[in-house]
Amino acid sequence: MEIVEKLLNDVSIPKMFKVRQRFVAPEIKDVPAEVRTAIEQANVLSRIKSGDKVAIAVGSRGVADLPIITREVVRSVKRVGGEPFIVPAMGSHGGATDEGQAEVLAQLGVNEETVEAPIRSSMEVVEVGRLENGLPIYTDKLAYEADKIIIINRIKPHTAFRGKVESGLMKMVTIGLGKQKGAEAAHKYSFKHMDEHVPQMAKIVIEKTPVIFGLATIENAFDRPAKIVAIPAEEFESKEPELLLEAKERMPRIMVDDIDVLVIDEIGKDISGDGMDPNITGRYATPYASGGPDVRRIVVLGLTEKTHGNANGIGHADFTTKKVFEEIKWEKGYANALTSTVVEVVKLPMFLSTAELAVKAGIKTCNTLTPDKVKIVRIANTLDIKEIWMSECLYNFAKEHPDLEIVSEPTEMTFH
Repeated sequence: MEIVEKLLNDVSIPKMFKVRQRFVAPEIKDVPAEVRTAIEQANVLSRIKSGDKVAIAVGSRGVADLPIITREVVRSVKRVGGEPFIVPAMGSHGGATDEGQAEVLAQLGVNEETVEAPIRSSMEVVEVGRLENGLPIYTDKLAYEADKIIIINRIKPHTAFRGKVESGLMKMVTIGLGKQKGAEAAHKYSFKHMDEHVPQMAKIVIEKTPVIFGLATIENAFDRPAKIVAIPAEEFESKEPELLLEAKERMPRIMVDDIDVLVIDEIGKDISGDGMDPNITGRYATPYASGGPDVRRIVVLGLTEKTHGNANGIGHADFTTKKVFEEIKWEKGYANALTSTVVEVVKLPMFLSTAELAVKAGIKTCNTLTPDKVKIVRIANTLDIKEIWMSECLYNFAKEHPDLEIVSEPTEMTFH
């Protein structure tokens, strides 16, 4: 790597200053009470009979207060005589194994002790129907054989397609509960048709299985619960689109539209299905979604501990480090890529021996006409962008921006 170091030796990294981004961020103060209120207002518990086995579908994303929300749903079911249990609803995540998906739930704090109900994890599915184009529709066998099914999920923009419904209740019904086979079927014709297939497939699952309601959350810009609503199953299609629009309004963003180099300290499946949320980075794996800043180079410096080597999304980066390369468990990301049919996300970017060299490589190749004024933004990850770092040339921009607060003077970029 001597030649690489020589090529990057003269590249200078500008000083960086810390900025606090301000977002309008309403937050629910008493989450357990809000869950109970939402369920009562929807009048959905009357659909559960005493002795009913009730499968509660819980996904793999880092939904805020997920253990608390799940526990309150469990308690509500028990209050009317139901017998609840938890099933993982996460497509191919967790390595597409029974144990792996239970482990993902445990990492999210969802276990028998925290939610007061048993976890039953199985990749076995039942085919419940087909679309006109022949696509099979699957659902978790344990949930299918239950007397009732409840869905818990956050509603948010998807990272690879746009539609009336994106990530939310209907997608969890279709892909999450469908396990690996269901996820594979839903992705078979690419994300180009996902906006049509997700609601079509979800409607059939709802018709053929005992789904009674969903508990949907919307999070604010700081990933805290801003709204919780219970929706009867037959109203998913009509209610979810308006909630998605609200979720998009609540989304955080980097308040710099034009970035030469975006440095991300860590990516991981616990951060986003894509490792780093394209809605934040502006770097998408498919042409069927758009938005976010214009970023010329992305540098990834690490993987989260909770991703356990799953580097799905590393393909969005232009540069990373040797340390990241050595931590990658390739089969985990490959399982996601083969199921979703999106392979770009697991391709390996150029990796450098140190984080400093990776950043310098980003600067050298960003093609800015004024190297001394390279616009760099550094974030911890795409979930945590309340405080970010900007390069010195953006100081006046930040000083004049109504939603930015400078909280430190320019200093040398540090690497751990």
